[in-house]
Amino acid sequence: MDVVVGENDPRVRIWSPVCHAVALLLGPYAEVVLHDVREDTVLGVWNPMTDRGPGSPSLLGELDRLDPSARDVFGPYEKLLADGRRLSSVSAVLRDTDGEPSAVLCVNLDRTPLEQAAALLAGFASPVTPRPEPLFEQDWTERLRHTVGTFVRTRGRPVDRLSREDRLALVGALDGDGIFAVRRAVPAVADTLRTSRSTVYSLLAEHRAQRTRP
Repeated sequence: MDVVVGENDPRVRIWSPVCHAVALLLGPYAEVVLHDVREDTVLGVWNPMTDRGPGSPSLLGELDRLDPSARDVFGPYEKLLADGRRLSSVSAVLRDTDGEPSAVLCVNLDRTPLEQAAALLAGFASPVTPRPEPLFEQDWTERLRHTVGTFVRTRGRPVDRLSREDRLALVGALDGDGIFAVRRAVPAVADTLRTSRSTVYSLLAEHRAQRTRP
C-alpha cells in the first residue's frame, strides 16, 4: 500500500494508525486522506488514487454543501474521478482537546468493483427464454418438477407446507399434464410432494371424481 504523508505534523502522527488501518481493511479500493482544516491542504494520503500529496489543495468547501449524516460526519456522498470512476465518500471532522476542528479524515471508496459485480449478477438474473418443449416432452420427470416448482412458487410456500386443497389442485395439474399416464409415476409424485403413495392415490381419485361430476 502506498503512503504519502507530511513530516513532523502531530496530527499525522496521531491519526496515521487509523488512516492506515482503514486503508488496509478496504484494500486497493479505498483512498484515505487526512486534511488540514486551517490551511485547507492535504496532510497525508494512504493508497492514493490521484497525484495528490502533502500540501495539495484540499477543497474542503465542498462539505459546506452537504448535510451531516451525524455530528461531524458527512456522507456517503458521490465523487467522480477524471478517469470516470465513481467514488462513495465519507468525511469526518476530527477535533482537538478544546473541541476545535483540527483535521478532516476522508475515505473514498472506488465503486467500480461493486458496479461490475452488480452487472454480472444482473446478467445471471435476467429473464431466460422459454424452455424448448420438444426437448422435454418425453421427459416426464422434468415435467413433474416443472409443474410442482411453478405451483409452489405461485402459492409462496414449499411442498411440505401445502394444504390438502393445494395438494388436490396440484395433483389435478399433474393429471392434466399426463403425468399419471406414465407407469410408476405415483411413487415419483409422492417423493416430490413429500407424502405417501396412498395420499397421492386418494387425491388423484378425488380429483377425477370431481372432474366427472355433472
